[in-house]
Amino acid sequence: MIKFIQYGCGKMSKYTIKFAVECGMKLVGAVDVNPKVIGTTIEGVTVSPKEDFVNLLKEKNPDIVIVTTMSLMSDIEEVFTICAENGVNAITTCEEAFYPMVSNPKITEKLDRLAKEHNCTLTGSGYQDAFWGNLITTLAGATHDITKIKGSSSYNVEDYGIALAEVHGAGMSLEEFDEKIAAADKISKEERQALIDGGTYTPSYMWNVVPWIAEKLGLHLSDMTQVCVPITHDEDIESSTLGMTVKKGMATGMSAVVTGETKEGVVIEAECIGKVYPKGEVDKNDWTVYGSPNTRLLITEPDTVQLTCATIVNRIPDVINSEAGYVPTCRMGELKNLRKTI
Repeated sequence: MIKFIQYGCGKMSKYTIKFAVECGMKLVGAVDVNPKVIGTTIEGVTVSPKEDFVNLLKEKNPDIVIVTTMSLMSDIEEVFTICAENGVNAITTCEEAFYPMVSNPKITEKLDRLAKEHNCTLTGSGYQDAFWGNLITTLAGATHDITKIKGSSSYNVEDYGIALAEVHGAGMSLEEFDEKIAAADKISKEERQALIDGGTYTPSYMWNVVPWIAEKLGLHLSDMTQVCVPITHDEDIESSTLGMTVKKGMATGMSAVVTGETKEGVVIEAECIGKVYPKGEVDKNDWTVYGSPNTRLLITEPDTVQLTCATIVNRIPDVINSEAGYVPTCRMGELKNLRKTI
């Protein structure tokens, strides 16, 4: 039986815990920072404050920790460091963690070193592992000659909590968006690289997806650019996550387009659209592999939250069985459904 600790007991944990338990895993601990959540009970386990995390690891000796908190490596550095120092595997929904060596090599290299030293594995996974990664590389495997891979995916930031909504600029004025979000891409390549090397660059989700796809396909990136633009709506929209009315003309979120050039001549262009949805709008995943032949994959209304959580749980055996270090899932093989195999 695989034993796990849930770190972060918000919206996503509802499903990661449910799916893991239904796959025969055992919840042995839970951690959160919210005073309203600490002390509550989940699956017979009392939620502990983060100050108790180290003792919880030593007492419960879990096989893995599931981290569902925030979106940047700087946000999860502490919990991943503690896991690595204690020799415990960890997997996270943190989007930057999907392939963080291209956006925050400083933290990634530190975590890789610690994980190897203490013989455990750290990684990031989720919706992108399947719908922006494995599905696309599978299509590429059915294509004779590839010239370009182009994708776009949209999701409602309301489904993921306030941290994700804020990263997308939701609720900001256009002036605030330009200053806090868009300005990060109005710089030279040298300036961007300096931010990356210093661990202060804020990537869009696709910044960490394009190199994942490239590595999985055996391609070698020669250049990568990113452009983030705000999305607005012509009417006010209520946001329960932000606790505010996003006024007409304010940013409801953003579109981020990352373009990767490869030495092999294949272009990978990927867009993610994260925003507060107006009534009637649904999630969409739309990718095309151009070549011989062209192939389009369009998925409408994917249940992005549950798919993210199911992917996390299905990856757990791969993480446990992986080599030590910080290992992106493009090196772990294809996703498999656990419900029938565990």
